[in-house]
Amino acid sequence: MSDTGADSGDPGGRIQLASIHIYPMKAGRAVDLQQSLVEPWGLAGDRRWLLVDEDSRFVSQREEPSLARVTVAAQPAARMISVSSPGAPSGQIAVPAADAELLKVTVWGSVLMAAEAGAVADAWFSAYLGRPVRLVYLDDPTRRAVDPEFGQDGDVVSFADGYPVLLTSTGSLAELGQWLADDGGQPVPMTRFRPNVVVTGARPWDEDHWHRVRIGAVTFRVAKPCGRCVVTTTDQVTGQRGSQPLKMLARHRRFGKQLVFGQNMIPDQLPAGGGVIRVGDRVEILDRD
Repeated sequence: MSDTGADSGDPGGRIQLASIHIYPMKAGRAVDLQQSLVEPWGLAGDRRWLLVDEDSRFVSQREEPSLARVTVAAQPAARMISVSSPGAPSGQIAVPAADAELLKVTVWGSVLMAAEAGAVADAWFSAYLGRPVRLVYLDDPTRRAVDPEFGQDGDVVSFADGYPVLLTSTGSLAELGQWLADDGGQPVPMTRFRPNVVVTGARPWDEDHWHRVRIGAVTFRVAKPCGRCVVTTTDQVTGQRGSQPLKMLARHRRFGKQLVFGQNMIPDQLPAGGGVIRVGDRVEILDRD
């Protein structure tokens, strides 16, 4: 992904899937993909790992921006993950066994069970953050339901904030970048918004009007706009925090109490075993305002 993802959009052009991203650990660094399996709870491998504090409540970049520097990489054949961060020793952590101890954890308003990763994992992350934390794994991704106000019976989500897939548009990022430049600031990269799928070729903010979208052969329902928080001000390479783009979103993209960038989506009518999306896939808008 380029730093700006700049794209003014083409009203008559073809909308395509520009990039795909997963975050194996909630709050950790993105992993860029050329293709991904879409499962009912999100992209395969997305946000199945989670850090929790001493009260078993989730830990995010909101309070720990340095987690942006942590890379978690899956090693499926070995049922392991590797963890690393600049200046810290790398580590190897086993995926919890089927009989692993379960811990009741809280993610926003959801309370659910997750498998404990164990002492080695807890020690690595506690040393990194300088406070006691524990690492857990969502061994059963059907445990957490999507907010029923915006979903349907049976809709589920991993450890993502609330919905399985987050879509953003390069056209919208380009206009946001222009607003920032006009104000004497610097455009921000798409990484600040931690999307799963980035589309190109759409007009700025056109995604506000989409209700059903097909990417390749996979259909999604657009659940609701994505309200943004302080994480957007965190450099996803250095972990340093600033003030933009949140101030600019407050000026131009306030809807009710939320500052909006991107759209939350839910996979719809997936084939058995899920469906695959690929960079370059055509994006079709099936239903819109």
